[in-house]
Amino acid sequence: MSRIKLLGQNIRKYRKSLGYRQIDLATSLDLSEDYICRIENGKKFISLRKLFQLADILQVKVTDLIDFD
Repeated sequence: MSRIKLLGQNIRKYRKSLGYRQIDLATSLDLSEDYICRIENGKKFISLRKLFQLADILQVKVTDLIDFD
């Protein structure tokens, strides 16, 4: 599986663990809900700046999001 898909799976896992919806992340990151969906499905990239913001929102380290083991 590609790393971008694994990143998306990790984002989804942490988002769901906090009970957040995709629209909640989209609003917080000033992105569309569709864009969040595509990130989680490994079809779109997330910028480094947004990745750091996302980690803060999800209350995890960036390294947690990119841990593919």
